[in-house]
Amino acid sequence: MAIYRGLRRFDPARRASGRCVVTVDGAELPPRNDLLNHSPDGFEWGYLGSGPAQLALAILAYELQDGERAIRLHQSFKERTVARYSRHHPWSLTSDEVRAVVAELEASDRIKRKIERGE
Repeated sequence: MAIYRGLRRFDPARRASGRCVVTVDGAELPPRNDLLNHSPDGFEWGYLGSGPAQLALAILAYELQDGERAIRLHQSFKERTVARYSRHHPWSLTSDEVRAVVAELEASDRIKRKIERGE
């Protein structure tokens, strides 16, 4: 089971905010800008923006090993997880937690599609 961890490291170029570093099992998480380039400046969390969207995409792409599925789910995943983290505190997330959120999001999508089809 993978463990994702996020923390801020002081970076004089970004002053007080620091640089967001995200690892998976101790190695830096690839940003996956090749799938979508929301944030060429890197990851962020704690709000609904481009940096958190890039982080959500990167976590899902790594965990699911399916770029199309990661793209489809990352905005909703961002809203359910990444955007809710405190901007100034470290966080961690396990594979089981990622997969539980993904299951909920996909179940919700299935229900929406049934409603749209009038089932």
